Parts: sequence; C-alpha cells; structure tokens
Amino acid sequence: MRYRGVMTMEKKLFEPAKLGNLTLKNRLVRSALYDGAARLDGGLKDEAYTLYSKLAKGGVGMIIAGFTSVSDNDRYPGGMLPPSRDETIPQYQKLVDIVHRENCPIITQLALTGYYRGNTQLDPTDMTLDEVHSVIQMFIDAARRAKCAGFDGVQIHAAHFLFLSQFISPAVNRRSDSYGGSTENRMRILLEIMTGIREKAPNLHLTVKINSSDFVRNGLDAAESLEICKALAKAGIDSIEVSGNSPSVPRIRAGVNEGYFAPFAAALAEQVDVPVIAVGGWRSKDTMEDVLKNTKIEFLSLSRPLLREPDLPNKLQSGACTVAECVSCNACYSLQGHCVYRIRGKRIF
Repeated sequence: MRYRGVMTMEKKLFEPAKLGNLTLKNRLVRSALYDGAARLDGGLKDEAYTLYSKLAKGGVGMIIAGFTSVSDNDRYPGGMLPPSRDETIPQYQKLVDIVHRENCPIITQLALTGYYRGNTQLDPTDMTLDEVHSVIQMFIDAARRAKCAGFDGVQIHAAHFLFLSQFISPAVNRRSDSYGGSTENRMRILLEIMTGIREKAPNLHLTVKINSSDFVRNGLDAAESLEICKALAKAGIDSIEVSGNSPSVPRIRAGVNEGYFAPFAAALAEQVDVPVIAVGGWRSKDTMEDVLKNTKIEFLSLSRPLLREPDLPNKLQSGACTVAECVSCNACYSLQGHCVYRIRGKRIF
C-alpha cells in the first residue's frame, strides 16, 4: 500500500524531531496499552521496570505509559498503572528514571474507564454537576502526581469509548446543561481538564488521544472530531494522537492495510498547527516512511508490535528487518498485555 497525499517537506522516520517542548531521537512513539504492569493493590510489579527498560533500550523515540486510571474506584481488570494515589509517586519516579537513562522521554496516560456512584456505574447524562467537576479534578490531580514523578507529559485519554470518549459523544451524552448538547458543550470537559493541568503543571507536554470516529450510530463522526481537535489545538494542546473506536484491527498485513487512521490524521494535520501522532496498525518501515513523506503527520505510534519486539525500532533502523513480526492476532488482549508468541518462547518482557 502506497499512501499518497499532499507532498510536504520530507521527514524521515529515524531522525531527531521536536514534539512540542520535547526532543525525540526518532518519530516512533510507543502508544499506551493495557500491559498488566501494576499489582491489584496499585503498586508496580517488578516486571514493569523490566518491560519499560526494554522498550526504552529498544530504540523507540518516546513512550506513552498506560493503560491507567485516575480513580481508585474505577472497575477494570487489575494491572492498570494507577496515577490516582500519592503513594505511587516513588514507584513512578523509579520507572521514569529507568526510561530517561536511555535518552527516551516518557509521558503517562490519564484515563477513566467509567464513573461510579458507589457500586453503580453512571452514564455521563446521569451525573450531577458536582460529579462532573470531581472527574475533572481527578485528571488534574493525576497530572500533578505525574509531574512529581518526573514524567515529561501526560495524555488525556478521550478515545475508545472510555469515560471521556463517551462524554464527548452525542450517542451517549444527552445532558441538557453546559456539558451537553452542542459540540462546544460536550467538549467543555476536555478544555477544563486542560486548563486545570496547565495551572498545576505548566511544563508538562499535554497531549490527547481521540477517536477519529466512534463508528457507532449517532456517535462522534470525522467532521465533529475534526472540530473538537481544532478547538483543542486553539486552546493550546501540545499534540494530538488520532485513534478510533475500533483501535486493534486484526489481520494487519504489511503494505496492505496498515495505517487505518492515517487518512483522518493526515486531514487533521493539514488544519492544525500542533503535531499529529497517528496510531493504527503500522507494520512496515516502507509504509511508515511513505506516510511521513507524503503527509503532514509528524509521528507514528504503535503498541502491539512492541509487545512482541520491544527492540523493533532498533531493528528497523539498523536494517535487521523492514517488517514487524506482529501478526495482529490480538491474543495479547487475553494474556494480560503479553504476546502469545513471547509466552510460548518463554520470553515474557
């Protein structure tokens, strides 16, 4: 598959590049994913340090750590990194130091899978104003902890139909107050989280992960997502990672169906003056270089291939390979963030 778009100043996959206030050694970003790196009590497993050390030594330009939750009351299978408590800060500091030793920036993802009132999960429409404001504060507090731990930035997770993704989606949010109805009202929560983080941690790189489309009836479509992204850029977001509500497409083949969110990301990059990061099935060096050359997309992010090959960036740069080994089987979803092939080969992490 050859991507053809508007020719721009040629960018190379393996060259130093500025991402806001950060300098990356190349244009490859490890996108956040559920990696089972935390214990059930919220502490980090010893394997987490090994995992992130291997990722940093493997040559990726930047790491987005995750999957995380900003709330202790979130309900998701154990193993999420938890920026929801001050007690975790020293463990995060150790993690950050390990990654920084390899000249690799690291930012942490801030996510919420759902909001609970006691044991009941609430639809965004049913939350009180105080509860909405409490969620905003959760994200701000988590960013403060990230700053204390030495992270280079934070990512607001507003994709994949998690809480913020649902909140900005017209398919879910039916509120009739200042947080519902129009696009401007539904995205208000994102802008207020941004404002709060800027006040508490002005030097953190602030990025957002957002759906190019919800791919559901009456959900966020490409046109409205573009409108929200432009508003975030105008409000001062440092970068935008483009995803979608079906993030892990199976059976990706190099040169055939890679980069499935690239068309939207390329269109967005033409209309905003902040770096756009495109995730979505990258498998081959040729395709990635082609996208960089022929669009204004600045960075490419990937997850599943780095579960199987943490050193994939080094191998691509050295010429040891041109295509990732990952076959997009998605078995990693049932194995707590591990690749089935690495488990069979007894090479977890």
